[in-house]
Amino acid sequence: MKHLCSSRFGKLIALAITASTVFAPTNRAAFAFPADAPDIAVDAYFKAFVRSEGEDSFIKGKQDGGRTGFWQEIEQVEGIEDANDRTGGAYKAQVVALLNGFVKAHGSNWSNNDFNDDIAWAVIAYTRGYQATGDKKFLAIAQSNFDMMFARAWDPAKGALFWKTSNAGYNSCIECPAGIAAFLLSKELKDSSYETRARNLYNWNKANLFDAQTGAVLDSVSTTGKMNKWSSTYNQGTFVGLANFLGDTATAKLAADYTMNKMGERNVSGFMIMPQYGAGGGDLAGFHSIGLRWISRFMKEHKLEATYLPWLQANADAAWNMRRTSDNLSWCRWLEPTPEGVLHSWDTISSVVALQVVPADEKTPKP
Repeated sequence: MKHLCSSRFGKLIALAITASTVFAPTNRAAFAFPADAPDIAVDAYFKAFVRSEGEDSFIKGKQDGGRTGFWQEIEQVEGIEDANDRTGGAYKAQVVALLNGFVKAHGSNWSNNDFNDDIAWAVIAYTRGYQATGDKKFLAIAQSNFDMMFARAWDPAKGALFWKTSNAGYNSCIECPAGIAAFLLSKELKDSSYETRARNLYNWNKANLFDAQTGAVLDSVSTTGKMNKWSSTYNQGTFVGLANFLGDTATAKLAADYTMNKMGERNVSGFMIMPQYGAGGGDLAGFHSIGLRWISRFMKEHKLEATYLPWLQANADAAWNMRRTSDNLSWCRWLEPTPEGVLHSWDTISSVVALQVVPADEKTPKP
């Protein structure tokens, strides 16, 4: 990830202004999006952004062409993996084609990418690809690149991974995704050494980049000790996901509660809608997809729907309601209608993912 996870956040902090106290939403049913919305959203995304070449598929940067960056592209592939998970395999062929296309574009050895978090994200996507398809080549690619990245990024003196090959700092955006990648590999490879690495990364991040009083996940600390205390839906989500995998339910809940109650702006019904991060293809535009993916998984695995589902549904519903009816594309700023004109694919993936990972409530009629 090129321009985040660093100290360059001056203008971005204003985007993350949050309420100082917990606000109780209006007592009402959480009217979720219609049951067919997830498929409509995925189909609209494919029509607008996915180009097929034989057995390979590629994600365009914008509706009118171009390419995305490394980490944005692979995170959009994860969005299609979410759709495949939701449907029990209906998008398996598309997942395979996208993973093949990514290798065609970037190769199967990613050591030329200086960003260790980029590689961690791709490892997650390829491990999930193996889980979805059983194709061992995807698992082999994931393992070899994780091992390469970990070897170059690990700082034994600190017990954490460097964010970049410049070795200037330690960031939640590498520790937590790499921990998730390691945990997934541990299960698929049946190798406990990967889980040990996941636990080490989590313990370091919890001790150094987590506020145990509030649940805020802090962004980073430099090798000189300079802290960046900005919190994002991206880092909140991966921290929740890793805490959940490692059985630290109380801490996962604290971080999820902070996201639900303190991040974004409240709509007229009192639910916190995720921050109005900038669009235009910048890194922040896809952050909500990551936060929603891992918090939703945590909710489902621990049957915490009573706590989180109304809020999650409010966000997914906002994403759906702000779509363009002309092509059913929805951007990442869910308190504003999606503008007309050419959209970036990365700007739309959070809405697609929201509709894949958040359950619809078919029993509740739409108003």
